[in-house]
Amino acid sequence: MPSPHDPAVRRLAAAVLMPGFTGSRERVLPDWLARETEAGLGGVCLFAPNVGSDVADLTGALHGIRPDVVIASDEEGGEVTRLEAADGSSWPTHAALGRAGDTRATTAVAEGIGRLCRAAGIDLALAPDADVTSDPDNPVIGLRSFGSDSRQVGRHAAAFVSGLQGVGVAACVKHFPGHGDTHTDSHLGLPVIDVDLETLRARDLPPFEAAVLAGVRAVMTAHVVFPALDQQPATLSSAVLELLRGELGFSGVIVSDAVDMQAISAGIGRGPGAAMALAAGVDLVCIGNPSHPVRYDDEAAYHEVHASVVDAVVAGRLPLDRLEEAVRRIAELAWWVGENRAAGLAADAEVGRSGGDVGAAAREAAARVARAALEVHDVALAPGPAHVLDLRGAPGMAAGPRPSGVIASLRERRPDLVVHELSTSPEPVHALSAALTGAQDQGLVVVTSGPRRSPTVERHLASVLAARPDAVVVATGLLPEHVGRAGRDDHVGAHWIRTFGDTRNAGAAVADVLWP
Repeated sequence: MPSPHDPAVRRLAAAVLMPGFTGSRERVLPDWLARETEAGLGGVCLFAPNVGSDVADLTGALHGIRPDVVIASDEEGGEVTRLEAADGSSWPTHAALGRAGDTRATTAVAEGIGRLCRAAGIDLALAPDADVTSDPDNPVIGLRSFGSDSRQVGRHAAAFVSGLQGVGVAACVKHFPGHGDTHTDSHLGLPVIDVDLETLRARDLPPFEAAVLAGVRAVMTAHVVFPALDQQPATLSSAVLELLRGELGFSGVIVSDAVDMQAISAGIGRGPGAAMALAAGVDLVCIGNPSHPVRYDDEAAYHEVHASVVDAVVAGRLPLDRLEEAVRRIAELAWWVGENRAAGLAADAEVGRSGGDVGAAAREAAARVARAALEVHDVALAPGPAHVLDLRGAPGMAAGPRPSGVIASLRERRPDLVVHELSTSPEPVHALSAALTGAQDQGLVVVTSGPRRSPTVERHLASVLAARPDAVVVATGLLPEHVGRAGRDDHVGAHWIRTFGDTRNAGAAVADVLWP
């Protein structure tokens, strides 16, 4: 029986874990993380608080300790970004890409995201999202999905994988076997998708199969229960993961969604959850973000999870050869990144030597997608001074706090804009009244994400539209499909623009409409 003090067991347990860490834009690599990386840590996941202008120095320090440590980050484009969280994303959402319908543009955008990752020292981009939008009110997927048609989602997921991996960054498609039909955010609870296996196979699995056929190097699991297969969440279910290995033929790295999410941590616990996930077939366990939404001790959490994995090996619940298999897959992923990053850099250098602009195609594709995704109804802003009212509401758990890319672009176009941010006011009702008074007889633009999802935002927006029916509402989130075809709607009034994302390129497209 293995000993809990056996260095080989402890190193194997470390080699399958990927923690996040607490950090600020001024903070250097924490001592504990440097020690654990040297001791064989499998990976590190970067979140927004870890990222600043010196992020490449941080990742360079990690790779300097061990070149094969896998550094990951959520880089989907749109609202879910870590590298561009401070200023808003340069890249369209998956929803905008799906609406534009051009898979070549999706590949080009993914290449742009891949180059951003590569320059930052990111090995594994936790993207694309291959979930099918079965429920438009899904609180965690929404704009992160390419759409509601399985075949469309599959085409764009495969194109995104090709773009990322073509520049030497491994892709991790998520959230297997599908998170698109949930009413619960797995950051906050445990979702259940109670559909039969035929529906799952026909609706949710095809995009993942398309990504596997495109050569995706990693797949992330969903913290979602599928009763047709198992009563355990997919992350902890060998029956669900066998679908991926057996039916879809995936041979790469299976990555867990973060085990600090309430779907796992509030039930079985993040430590036991990590051990169960590994026993079920997960190869690399993401521990999570110790800075959001509730701060916890990063080092203590890592040691807690590590100890649980070691205990499971000692108790016989987690076979040692299961860990050895996982470590081999992670090592193969690290090798692939090293080889393909070098090839991607060489290809880009050749373009540069010939006088070409390496990033031009990606930037042009992003702008084209933003324009193609836009829906506009009866918009004519009064000339002269203009005000913008920020009614976005609370950020989604997956995105975290972030500035508005749309508002940032509007400010770039019109530096004289007056922006009113209700979310920062201790008395939003008074702030709203003051904003309306200040904007009297001047153009008014209201930026909102999804008013139907927030009673407070919906109430504030109704007040604005009652006082200013001429206001232009820029809706960046998903709304009912009839909005955009039927003209006026109680949610957005008579004059509106839908962007399908709160990104800087969407904002530039909006500015072209407002100030042609």
